[in-house]
Amino acid sequence: MWTLFKQWFHKMGSPRWFYYATGRWLPWLGLVTLVCLVTGLIWGLAFAPEDAKQGNSFRIIYIHVPASMLAMAGYYVMAVAGAIGLIWKMKLADMVMKSAAPIGAALTAIGLFTGAIWGKPTWGAYWVWDARITSMLILLFLYLGVMALQYSYRSQDMANKASAILALVGTVNIPIIYKSVDWWFTLHQPATIKFTEASSMHPDMFRPLLLMIVGFYAFYTLVLILNTRVEIIQRERRTRWVGELMGEA
Repeated sequence: MWTLFKQWFHKMGSPRWFYYATGRWLPWLGLVTLVCLVTGLIWGLAFAPEDAKQGNSFRIIYIHVPASMLAMAGYYVMAVAGAIGLIWKMKLADMVMKSAAPIGAALTAIGLFTGAIWGKPTWGAYWVWDARITSMLILLFLYLGVMALQYSYRSQDMANKASAILALVGTVNIPIIYKSVDWWFTLHQPATIKFTEASSMHPDMFRPLLLMIVGFYAFYTLVLILNTRVEIIQRERRTRWVGELMGEA
């Protein structure tokens, strides 16, 4: 079993293998993304019941929660890829790390923006220096820092190492974001989805949210693969297989 895992791990580390393998996944990922997001949005915005306290303003949850969850999960993807690049010197891992940073930054910005819109009718203000919101803002800066480091060095190897170190150091912020509503007094509501107990949401509201989360995960995977494929072509452009690929195109 361990031998099979090592073979798969090293195969996944090949930019050429990854490029050709993922090309077969893209249509299916695109279909899952489209079906889940369209169905989830229509279900959540048009058919889910109105919240007893927040009215229709709660419906932004169908964008806010999945985007915020993926912003945090995506940071781990970036950090793990950075660690693999540091330890095993795997080129593909460095490409994934670089490709994940702008996606995570965009999702974090969406989470902050939709949270501000939700906060106005709920708290009476677009922004408060709440523990959850502040730690999410730090997450955005960490993503932007990784992106900036990628273009701060002439040497790609140095840029990869610096980015990976920052990404790994920044992982300490993820549990702080998640537990901030439990550790400190905060205006932000507790987690909607908990791993240790049932959700407090009504099932008619919760089901479309789950569908949106699946759609966002599929969307994240799709965009990460597309970004990584572009990065592969850019970095491997002098290799024979890319030359042949461009010739076929």
